[in-house]
Amino acid sequence: MTEQRIPYDEMVQNALLNVVREVLAETAKTGLSGAHHFYIAFRTDHPDVSVPAYLKERYKEEMTIVLQNQFWDLRVEKDFFQVGLSFNRKPAILTIPFAAVTGFLDPSVEFGLQFQRNGADAADGNGKVSPPVKKAIPKRPAADDKADADDVVTGDTTPDDSGGGDANVVTLDAFRKKK
Repeated sequence: MTEQRIPYDEMVQNALLNVVREVLAETAKTGLSGAHHFYIAFRTDHPDVSVPAYLKERYKEEMTIVLQNQFWDLRVEKDFFQVGLSFNRKPAILTIPFAAVTGFLDPSVEFGLQFQRNGADAADGNGKVSPPVKKAIPKRPAADDKADADDVVTGDTTPDDSGGGDANVVTLDAFRKKK
């Protein structure tokens, strides 16, 4: 008899991705309110990500975008979102599947989520969650720094060295079964 496991980690990750989806959908309808702005990290090597070739070449595995002052045509669907941004004064439309998202941060309320992903999928052929990959939680800008859509942040900072103080970053590692 084969023992089936309940994929709690995948269920929790999907629920948390739904938070990101709902926040972006509300932003698409009403715009950003107050000081809210978002850093969204995602895997550029995911097969369904659509970004201009010059960005994909520069950010081969992962990049972070900022939705704050200069973005347009934010569209949110069940499996992906699409947004217009400017990079070095070049307008671009990015299509990002939620399956490619690795991090979400709203520094105005010190709220962040971090997702474990590998190149194209969160699970290997055996249905087990892959080990963590390099994460991208952007450093919070100083109070006098102005982040906008031209800011693209990449890297492997973690919540401990992000400069975010007591930011509420939720990672799924605490819930994973250790091998």
